[in-house]
Amino acid sequence: MADCDACIIDQWGVLHDGHAPYPGAIDCLQRIRGAGKSVVLLSNSGKRGEDNARQLVRMGFAREWFDAVVCAGDDARDAILHDPDPFYRTLGPRCLPLARNEDWHLADGLQRELVADVERADFLFVLSMDAPRQSVALWEPTLQRAAVRGLPMVCGNPDLARVSATGELLEAPGLLAQRYAALGGPVRLHGKPSARIYASCLRILPSPRTRIAAIGDSLLHDVAGAAGVGLPSVFVACGVHREALGIAFGQIPDPGACEPLYRQANAWPDYLVATFRW
Repeated sequence: MADCDACIIDQWGVLHDGHAPYPGAIDCLQRIRGAGKSVVLLSNSGKRGEDNARQLVRMGFAREWFDAVVCAGDDARDAILHDPDPFYRTLGPRCLPLARNEDWHLADGLQRELVADVERADFLFVLSMDAPRQSVALWEPTLQRAAVRGLPMVCGNPDLARVSATGELLEAPGLLAQRYAALGGPVRLHGKPSARIYASCLRILPSPRTRIAAIGDSLLHDVAGAAGVGLPSVFVACGVHREALGIAFGQIPDPGACEPLYRQANAWPDYLVATFRW
């Protein structure tokens, strides 16, 4: 921490499991802030940044310990509304959200009609998944029909898996985008590892990139994303890759055991830690 002025920190899999903070995480974030570091929390969540901030406060993370929460969902909504790319400017007026029922409101404010029928939709907007109740298999007929019609898809949560409170890996919304692309559907992904969302973080943080530590548990998203924009990365092993590494929570893997995962993801972190704790 002495070598950095600021941190970009993933939340799910690093700070908490979706329900409760990981052991040591609250203390660690407080200490980082107490050391005078700027902090941006960067999440592939389809929710709005301030919604995530309120959830973190309910878990016990004080709001003054971080400057902002930047989310993939906000990045996607901004692109739909403002990006000059023809992909976004020709999306059409009717949006079919693929999300938990309670998350449909995340597609509000897009100046579009929200529809539940793929036959009426002009594009798909992926936001969340209530696994295991919702799954890629559940949405397969919708994806197939949309692909036949050539509907574009905007994905506001590119995670392929999430860690449950018990450590089990569950399907995540990015798998819908992956499957839709395999069916030939046109897809735009938002969130890590895209440089677009890191640009939002860097506008908040005044420090040189070499002095901003990117901390996360996903090699494909956090580590690769950091490398893509020239940030040093800290890989938290006891997150989404815990099962693949064959370790218990809090156990640091042998660096050699990580090498096959690094090669598979084509992502090599600068630092390796077991969990996010001081």
